[in-house]
Amino acid sequence: MTSTTPRIAIIGGGPGGLICARVLQRHGIPVTVFDRDAYAEDRPQGGTLDMQEDTGQAALRAAGLEEEFAAVARPEGQEMRLLDHTGTLLFQRRPAPGEQRNPEIDRGELRRLLLDSLAPGTVRWGRYLRTLHPLGDGSHKAEFDGGAAETFDLVIGADGAWSRVRPLLSEHAPHYSGVTFVETGFGDADTRHPAVAQLVGDGSMMAAHDNKALIAQRNSRGRIRVYAAFRGSQDWALEHGVNLTDPEAVRAALLKRFTGWDDRLLALLRDADGGFVNRPLYALPVPHSWTHTPGLTLLGDAAHLMTPFSGMGANLAMLDGCELAQSLLRHAELDEAVRAYETAMLPRAARAAEGAARGLDNAIAPDAPQGSLRHLHSR
Repeated sequence: MTSTTPRIAIIGGGPGGLICARVLQRHGIPVTVFDRDAYAEDRPQGGTLDMQEDTGQAALRAAGLEEEFAAVARPEGQEMRLLDHTGTLLFQRRPAPGEQRNPEIDRGELRRLLLDSLAPGTVRWGRYLRTLHPLGDGSHKAEFDGGAAETFDLVIGADGAWSRVRPLLSEHAPHYSGVTFVETGFGDADTRHPAVAQLVGDGSMMAAHDNKALIAQRNSRGRIRVYAAFRGSQDWALEHGVNLTDPEAVRAALLKRFTGWDDRLLALLRDADGGFVNRPLYALPVPHSWTHTPGLTLLGDAAHLMTPFSGMGANLAMLDGCELAQSLLRHAELDEAVRAYETAMLPRAARAAEGAARGLDNAIAPDAPQGSLRHLHSR
């Protein structure tokens, strides 16, 4: 990189943005992360992630965080079960003793690990990006809510599905995939819901049939997160007169939708502790790319939003962030570094997004779970 230290902003404090900041700081390059959350624990970070050896774990190694990750990861979370709607177990994979290929970590734990690795003050909380103004020389003026404004030589959009940076690079916006998840869950499942805990096991479980699925994943501290997945309109609740703010109305609607399923599976909805959160799944077109623009780039969901059926989302975001930082360290010119990063990242993202689309078609399908079963046996 040139002797003049560039002014670098990362918009978004998710795994990809934070790993990028960590790698840059580890090599003496200053960077500022702007996040719209008011503080680190402002909102739940979601479920568990499998950190894959050649993507997420590779990024953590490059960031010098391998030991910290191993201390909080859950290798037992690699277990996977596939059932049909009668509760019949069709496929089970248990990790071998000592296997560390894809250990699980809660999103919240991962975020804390990454935040703790950064210099104090790196993340500026409560900063929602309003506009970016190109200044003609490759730099951009970023304006935030409240009137704060700063100029940067490189703005990295790591701000997720509804990125504020993406519109300056691409005309494409996420589209509804045709599948909705409704999230709920159990706390202290081993003690309070032992039958559910036994059904789910130590990792993840999916039961599927006729364009529907019930998906459950073990999180840390005894929590189990559950998703009811189905094809249909993203306005399904409105169309069926269901008030999404009424947990019992949502529960009743879901139980009706899954009528005829085994009672052990219905318990995932019937006995869930918490409320229900509606999560329509969105994705960017495949492939998604843009014309290189000096001073701007994207990583993670901002660049290649896909449904979770790739199993690659956070892993790819972290690899993106790591490789972008390494490219900035390796190349003398800022623009040259970003071009090299995009040249490698965009084809890789397209392959993963194609896999995610196939995975969704297999999992939530008329003949489910046969497509998912074929895929699991082919691995």
